[in-house]
Amino acid sequence: MSCNIQLERKLLQFSTLSSFIFAVMGIGLGLWLGSLVIVFDGAYSFVSLALTLVSLVAAAYLHRGKKGAQAEVKSTAYSQTHAQQVESSVIAFKGMVITVMCLVSFYNAIEAIVNGGRNIDTGIALAFGVINVIGCFINYKVMAIYSGKAESALVDAESKQWLMDTVISGAVLIGFTIATGLKMSDYAHFAPYADPIMVVIASVYFVIVPLQMTWGALKQLQATRQVVSA
Repeated sequence: MSCNIQLERKLLQFSTLSSFIFAVMGIGLGLWLGSLVIVFDGAYSFVSLALTLVSLVAAAYLHRGKKGAQAEVKSTAYSQTHAQQVESSVIAFKGMVITVMCLVSFYNAIEAIVNGGRNIDTGIALAFGVINVIGCFINYKVMAIYSGKAESALVDAESKQWLMDTVISGAVLIGFTIATGLKMSDYAHFAPYADPIMVVIASVYFVIVPLQMTWGALKQLQATRQVVSA
């Protein structure tokens, strides 16, 4: 299976730009509103940006010297194994970083709950949630549709990151919808807890995906090492 180098590079660059936009939007608005879950969403986009840059560097390293019609590409078993090792290492690194981010967010959310929750403007948060869900879903679909054509494990990992971001954004939207309903009911005193509780749920649920990414990549690394040593 040969990688479409140009398509891979374009997809990773597209993902980098998108991650930057969502990171700035999420962290900026989250800090302004004092919302942990929006900051969590923006921080995930920022981590995705950093990890996509790692993927771009890894892709450049893997495909250095491959130009034109790729007539000069060496398709030896060693080069293919080496490429798999680099890709697996990058994916394992991504999974570990996202896992750490989820654990830190979980701790901060628990601390906020203990301290009485957070009051935020749910109207602005709802508008952000709608925009975020749509934008993240579009990015996920682009990555998912073209990852097969690119035949790139790095692009496939990007699509999984955007899927996580889409679901996180959807959970945020649902959470703020519930918080808005609570504010207009007799249970308004529970509304401040909606924001940190959403972070707790998101952190616990979504830590599964990066752990699976890391475990799968480590297994692939072990398999390739056995091939090299054989």
